[in-house]
Amino acid sequence: MTLDFQTNIFEKEKIVLGDTEEYIVRGGRHLFPLLPKAFTGIQQIGVIGWSSQGPAQAMNLRDSLIGTGIKVKVGLREGSDSMAKAEAEGFTRESGTLGEMYEVISESDLTLLLIADAAQAQNYERIFAALKPGSTLGLSHGFLLGFLKSIGQSFPENINVIAVCPKGMGPSVRRLYVQGKEVNGAGINASFGVHQDINGRATDYALGWSVALGSPFTFMTTLESEYKSDIFGERGILLGAVHGIVESLYLWFKAHGYSQEEAFNHSVESITGPISKMISKQGLMAVYQSLGEKDQELFRRAYSAAYHPAYEILMEIYYEVASGNELRSVIAANERFGRYPMGKIDGTEMWQVGEKVRARRDPDKIPVNPITAGIYIATIMAQADLLRTKGHPYSEIANETIIEAVDSLNPYMDYRGVAYMVDNCSTTARLGARKWASRFDYIFRQQTFTELDQGNQVDEGLFDNFVESDLHQVLSVCAELRPSVDISIMG
Repeated sequence: MTLDFQTNIFEKEKIVLGDTEEYIVRGGRHLFPLLPKAFTGIQQIGVIGWSSQGPAQAMNLRDSLIGTGIKVKVGLREGSDSMAKAEAEGFTRESGTLGEMYEVISESDLTLLLIADAAQAQNYERIFAALKPGSTLGLSHGFLLGFLKSIGQSFPENINVIAVCPKGMGPSVRRLYVQGKEVNGAGINASFGVHQDINGRATDYALGWSVALGSPFTFMTTLESEYKSDIFGERGILLGAVHGIVESLYLWFKAHGYSQEEAFNHSVESITGPISKMISKQGLMAVYQSLGEKDQELFRRAYSAAYHPAYEILMEIYYEVASGNELRSVIAANERFGRYPMGKIDGTEMWQVGEKVRARRDPDKIPVNPITAGIYIATIMAQADLLRTKGHPYSEIANETIIEAVDSLNPYMDYRGVAYMVDNCSTTARLGARKWASRFDYIFRQQTFTELDQGNQVDEGLFDNFVESDLHQVLSVCAELRPSVDISIMG
């Protein structure tokens, strides 16, 4: 299988991931002089929305396009509380860089629609009517495509439709871009897709957009593949599953005589600290290989007990996303917010304990707990294996299952807890994490820990599949394509 595209502006590189040849574009600030050519015919980029991705993308694009004559203008609802936030970042009516959203849409050559997914679904007809014929609609998430398919609708035929999807929350996109001012290549990787190309320039528009955001590497996908893997992934290991894993582990460790602080150290701290760092730099097998003989046996038992329960829930999530059920549930949830806004997710004992643990943290004393590592990596592998059976490319699988988790999301939980990670993400992601975390928590407590407590045996065939998986080679290639610096949450 080969994933290829044509660009007249940027240089492509071929990488081999498992049985697939994929072409990517390597970013960097040295490419910024090419942006005017990549954006031929574009005089104004409208950034619509100011939630997770909006601020980061508007500021990154503005900074990258200084001196090019291409205007970046933010569009928001009239009277929106976000107007003041955008003004604080230098987008103002007086300078012509801030306006009412439909006005901005109607005058922009490239409109980046970054409002909440439910708002896109509720307002798509008016948004489409405002778009200039021949202009380009840009999305950073394929939710709108999934919604349109579910109601038998499609995008207007007289526009380009492209996607650039950063593999991290908006604050990460901005933080690493700012770090990249000092270290070239710092940024968040992104995937891109071209859904409609009416003028032959859509691919270069998308690549220019990704380079301008500071993406160190840009991978090819499709809008349909992206929304399925992205909405699925955030309900899986990226947010929902990791939350369920640490909640169940904390209680299990306490039930086995660990103190509150020890239980937190061996669950949350173990995953967000040494396990994530080792996976990021050395891959999944490095975690297993770092353990002593007795701990390797515990890892293998935990892996064997967790893989199938995780896969079962992940199968259900994928179906719910692909069928459109999960998208409809997001839209329905927005109708409940007037009476029942999203509640807190960090009020339980473990997250209160976590504040104390983090305050006196010694990174050199955080353990790589073999049970924690086995369950976490089994869930990663279950998600990766499922995505592969559904035909997703390896670059997308690696990014949506592993790289985004260890390089972008887990550092936020490490710094200030689960709510700081989840609630910096989109409304769709926040809803999904809340909905599915409890399902993972429940199934691990009912099945995985029951097996472990009963002295389960290692499933040798299952573990052999882990050892022999193509994903290890994929990650070794992707490790060379990671950002040049680690994200600085406090910076």
